[in-house]
Amino acid sequence: MPIYEYRCQSCNHDMEVMQKMSDPELSDCPACGQPQLKKLISAAAFRLKGSGWYETDFKKGSQKNVAKDDAPPKESTSAAACDGAGGCGACPAPAAT
Repeated sequence: MPIYEYRCQSCNHDMEVMQKMSDPELSDCPACGQPQLKKLISAAAFRLKGSGWYETDFKKGSQKNVAKDDAPPKESTSAAACDGAGGCGACPAPAAT
């Protein structure tokens, strides 16, 4: 069930309410009693819990993520191939004489 945020336009009271999507919007502020509540637009936050989700079904032990790179990290070959004459692309080309 979604959690909606409301703010009273009269007293600026903020609150979060768990409601069904089919429930009508609230209008009366519990703090001041005025019918000035407005639903705020906010980012949804949820967590997939239980079995049937990637994190719970495919991880091993205390492993956080099973997607890992098995190849060793690549080393830059431009530094090793650099002869200082500008042929590697990292060094400036020598001035023409």
